[in-house]
Amino acid sequence: MEMAAPKSVPLLTSYKMGKFDLSHRIVLAPLTRQRSYGNVPQPLAILYYSQRASKGGLLIAEATGVSDTAQGYKDTPGIWTKEQVEAWTPIVDAVHEKGGIFFCQIWHVGRVSNTDFQPNGQAPISCTNKPLSHQLQANAIPRRLETEEIPLVVNDFRLAARNAIEAGFDGVEIHGAHGYLIDQFMKDQVNDRTDQYGGSLENRCRFALEVVEAVVDEIGADRVGIRLSPFANYSEAGDSNPEALGLYMVNALNKYGIAYCHMVEPRMIKIVEKLEVPKSLLPMRKAFKGTFITAGGYDREEGNDVISSSYTDLVAYGRIFLANPDLPRRFELNAPLNKCNRETFYTSDPAVGYTDYPFLQFDS
Repeated sequence: MEMAAPKSVPLLTSYKMGKFDLSHRIVLAPLTRQRSYGNVPQPLAILYYSQRASKGGLLIAEATGVSDTAQGYKDTPGIWTKEQVEAWTPIVDAVHEKGGIFFCQIWHVGRVSNTDFQPNGQAPISCTNKPLSHQLQANAIPRRLETEEIPLVVNDFRLAARNAIEAGFDGVEIHGAHGYLIDQFMKDQVNDRTDQYGGSLENRCRFALEVVEAVVDEIGADRVGIRLSPFANYSEAGDSNPEALGLYMVNALNKYGIAYCHMVEPRMIKIVEKLEVPKSLLPMRKAFKGTFITAGGYDREEGNDVISSSYTDLVAYGRIFLANPDLPRRFELNAPLNKCNRETFYTSDPAVGYTDYPFLQFDS
């Protein structure tokens, strides 16, 4: 394959994220792949992640449970046991051998679970006892956390962060998005508490910020990021004033000096006749003092545009990075992209749709 000489590509300019020197602005978004059997990462993940690693490139690992109550999907990884830490270590080593920078996304799904995934068949925990509307069966009704239990969950995040560093990760991304536990606390559509963790915006964000503080205290602010989706309504976790929520959070996060804030674009307001997406994250971008990462179905042109206009510092790519392990190289050359196959995102065959997407082939 012969390519024309590439023009300047903003996505491929270098960037300093705190103490990390990035060679380009293209980030592997955290992507659940459901291939961690028994909640333990498998050896094939060594190839999967190292295929997508590049010198000075930032990768964020798939969402990884902080405890045995955190799980809500089949075969997702954890990082609360010694076995899990030891399984992650060679995966992290392989990314580092390629010169990559690797953060582990740590999560708790909260009410997006059921008794099948919980220790001793107990009820999933949340800020509320309201189930999701499509999960009205008895095994999916969550249990509202008692006020005095919340510090125990905060501590699970702290220990998971410690374990991630022990496994060799460069840092952690706290999953505060997409309707999972932290997001459940933040969003007024879900949080119906009457204690200090409910009601006002400040109270609803308290749990998230306690997790940030605990993780920062454990591993250092320069190793901590957070993912937020104030505009999203995943798993019925919407908010009546998402812009106020996003602005409150970034201003509060500034006090901790964390490495980055990773925000999800409000892409679902788009569609209809190719309407442009309003740049609703701009007030948050302007307010946040650290590195700002955006995600939301960007292509190459849109990614270059948001970098060149300083709308964001880095762009996280999910589906197209999944299907194009050499995505930075393809963007450099403006080469054609492999199409992803949704049917193999989560499959019983570990390699299919995982490590078998082809790299660019060049004429000799």
